[in-house]
Amino acid sequence: MATLTRTNSKNHDFKVLIELLDVDLRSRYGAVQDHYDQFNDISVIPYVVVAYIDGQAVGCGAFKQFDDTQVEIKRVFVKETSRGKGVARLILAELEGWAQELGFKACVLETGDRQYEAIDLYNKKLGYEIIPNYGQYAGLEHSVCMRKAI
Repeated sequence: MATLTRTNSKNHDFKVLIELLDVDLRSRYGAVQDHYDQFNDISVIPYVVVAYIDGQAVGCGAFKQFDDTQVEIKRVFVKETSRGKGVARLILAELEGWAQELGFKACVLETGDRQYEAIDLYNKKLGYEIIPNYGQYAGLEHSVCMRKAI
């Protein structure tokens, strides 16, 4: 079973996992990813969760304040070798719980239309509802935005 650590975006393991996430996204979207890269700045994110199995970092996720009542879930990733073990569910539950502790009422997120496993997890298994694309994702054909009350 995975153990979780609350940290921030300065965490070395988080940075390494984000590099792997970016490689994965580039393989799925190619040059389209160039546009999305501008939305993925991790230099100052105070709310980061890193998952470990047997002392090895295997997954991560983060959130940042979206507005007065909502956070935006960002940069959720699990290494391919650790997928299918419930790690992403644990990470999301920890992020949602942390946001709730801070007084937030809902989470929003954006994922890509080629990240089928993420869409399935968020929408079908974790109760996120698909909503109109918000903010910088409005009008972007590869974006799928979702929201969940917490």
